[in-house]
Amino acid sequence: MMNSQTAKFGLGQIVRHRDNAFRGVVVDVDATYAGPADEPNAEQADEPFYQIYAIGEDSGFVVYAAEAMLEVDDELARLPPADQARMFRVDARGHMAPRMHQIH
Repeated sequence: MMNSQTAKFGLGQIVRHRDNAFRGVVVDVDATYAGPADEPNAEQADEPFYQIYAIGEDSGFVVYAAEAMLEVDDELARLPPADQARMFRVDARGHMAPRMHQIH
């Protein structure tokens, strides 16, 4: 039987890796792990996973991370509206999607 999960973080939310490896913005959410079959350990496979556009020293990079490895960034909880408009599309019903993906 599959467990039903609710994502803790939403599109556009700023998160931080628990080990302070990076800080970034949530750009996509999967209800469960959707990457290569041999990657996550058993404890993480059934929890939400996030594509994070991480902010690096020189530029940004995309990271796929388990919910348990992320936490709210207390310094900045959401993207400013101008950055949100640059990174996301919003449909007539208010659903957000990264500009690089279709809105489902």
